[in-house]
Amino acid sequence: MRRHAYACVMAAACMMRLAWAGPAVAGEIMEIRTAAQLSSSPKFVQQGAGQVAGLCVDIHRAIERIDPSLRIVGDQTWRPLPRIEAEVRKGGLDIACGLLRNKEREASYHYLDTALFSVTYFLVARADDDVEINSWDDVRGLGDKGTILLIHGFGPIARLKEIGGLQLDSGGSDARTNLMKLMAGRGRFYYHRSPGIATEIRQAALEGKVRVLPTVMDLQRFHMVAGKHVAQETLDKLRRALAQLEASGELKRLFSRWYDDGAALGALPALARYR
Repeated sequence: MRRHAYACVMAAACMMRLAWAGPAVAGEIMEIRTAAQLSSSPKFVQQGAGQVAGLCVDIHRAIERIDPSLRIVGDQTWRPLPRIEAEVRKGGLDIACGLLRNKEREASYHYLDTALFSVTYFLVARADDDVEINSWDDVRGLGDKGTILLIHGFGPIARLKEIGGLQLDSGGSDARTNLMKLMAGRGRFYYHRSPGIATEIRQAALEGKVRVLPTVMDLQRFHMVAGKHVAQETLDKLRRALAQLEASGELKRLFSRWYDDGAALGALPALARYR
């Protein structure tokens, strides 16, 4: 009888332990660390009261809705792109949203297969500069009178170096700095993507003082990347969530929400072609 009572007590204790452990396992949250990238509108956009919004923030929240076990933190804290890349590489951050694919990055990160969005790249010139550019050959032909301004650490720098024969100045820390350098004659062009360039021009109060040249210079797809230290289970969850967002059309809808360059750039035919 005593043995039976003892067995019942032990069984009850086991059941209590299982009941306590069950919710903790079921409700376990995988915290994924990231940061908001400076000068990257519309991926990350400064709003009132210090809040960060933008396409990538919306993608992060959509991932969390699809898989409540994932919590993406840090996208309200600004970091320059080189620092974000270094921290993901070293394990201080886990993911970065919206990076171009290149050989150097492929060696350092896991690329998640689903492309988040595609963007087109344009050259910006001063409004009083009547230069016409139809290809990179036209830019090369300008020699040192065709210097292209870029943001330091900007993903397309490697791409432009691969093209070759271009005069590049990547000393500017952000879009505003480069637009001001352009106005001061310290470069012939500023190179930036759409969507994003119209917002940067507006925020620099340079509407009417600069013009976006109509030729599309490049088209690139952007991906989410994860550090090599990120667990396979987390990678799989992120991949599934992104694939579901693409299949449902949600990625396209979110991109359209933040795409404000069409009207600001004069509804260029090239923009419509590459949407």
